[in-house]
Amino acid sequence: MQALLLTVGNLIDRLNEWIGRLTAWLTALLVVLVCYDVFTRYLLNETRAWVMELEWHLFALVFLFGAAYALKHDKHVRVDLFYARFSEREKAWVNLLGGLLFLVPWCLLIIYWSFDYAQLSFSVREGSPDPGGLPARYIIKSAVPIGMFLLLLQAISMIIKSVFTLKNWEYSSIETED
Repeated sequence: MQALLLTVGNLIDRLNEWIGRLTAWLTALLVVLVCYDVFTRYLLNETRAWVMELEWHLFALVFLFGAAYALKHDKHVRVDLFYARFSEREKAWVNLLGGLLFLVPWCLLIIYWSFDYAQLSFSVREGSPDPGGLPARYIIKSAVPIGMFLLLLQAISMIIKSVFTLKNWEYSSIETED
């Protein structure tokens, strides 16, 4: 059982590490796009709907696909007033209970509701209501359940690591760099 949990945790970590690194390139692309938008808007006095829509699409992808990566590297938003002073066992309890009571149910709820939302958008081939906007809005809507599924997987990995800590088992990560 211990070996299976270790394998599952490492597979999840590798998947989200890979997706997180790819997502970082979307951030670079977003910076270039925003610079282009600022240049054309303020110097050429023109703007295009597809550029603005692509900006928020890329931002949404960075947020949705980067959430699991942030959780993996413990860089997510948390009130560290008490947590920073906790021992490793106390942190494991917080992560285990927080994951089981809040993160996993929240992810499942968002996946459940956003899947129908995305499926409806896909079935009607929803596009932008703006003239000159992006034609396939259903793609970005499909990113919501995918991003939440990745976050759910990372929550499972976090829970596994917490169990290892609480049982004093050695958790050996395949990753060499955090």
